Amino acid sequence: MEEVDFMSVLHKSTSRDYISRVIDKDFPKPKAASLAKQFGFDYWDGDRRICYGGYKYIEGRWEKVARSILKHYKLPPNAKILDVGCGKGYLLYDFLKVLPKAEVYGIDISKYAIANSKEEIKNNLYLGHANNLPWKDNYFDLVISINTLHCLHSYELNEALKEIERVGKKNKYICIESYRNENEKANLLYWQVTCEAFNNVEEWKWWFKLAGYKGDYSFIFFE
Repeated sequence: MEEVDFMSVLHKSTSRDYISRVIDKDFPKPKAASLAKQFGFDYWDGDRRICYGGYKYIEGRWEKVARSILKHYKLPPNAKILDVGCGKGYLLYDFLKVLPKAEVYGIDISKYAIANSKEEIKNNLYLGHANNLPWKDNYFDLVISINTLHCLHSYELNEALKEIERVGKKNKYICIESYRNENEKANLLYWQVTCEAFNNVEEWKWWFKLAGYKGDYSFIFFE
């Protein structure tokens, strides 16, 4: 298990007005969160004050993440890769640009995301939950889950981590929102719209140990 950062290059490229997120007159925080937690149109392609404000494929954006991950894990050309919480599948699509003979699969709870995913990989995306992955033990050469597990309730985390550990061979990577101090905790509370598991770094590590998760991880902080 190792802390490996693949995601801050994207996270830090976005500027955020935390207070405006909370007090917006049209989409105050409770309203925005209620809409976002449906993981439908409003979450992905609705108003920016709710969440993404139009989650479109941008050439090269996810490819640099895919290249960093594949370089780190030294995967074989025909690697089997699973993304837990794949959304519209943009990262999986870019994995194929870097490793064209790979088998990529994704799972997400959002019907809307899968319906509006990249056509090239849509048939490999499945509707489902992180705590019940429909693949056999040790099936994947790499399992990733980016900005997903913090959306689960505490009673779902243990099983989800166990499932990620179960279906992957050696290489697993999880990225989650967390905090190291009260400033980052406040900013996380202000900005997030779907987070249910508010854990600091040490608490996340406790969850990893409890579930027997042996893969790698990194954290997103709202500084």
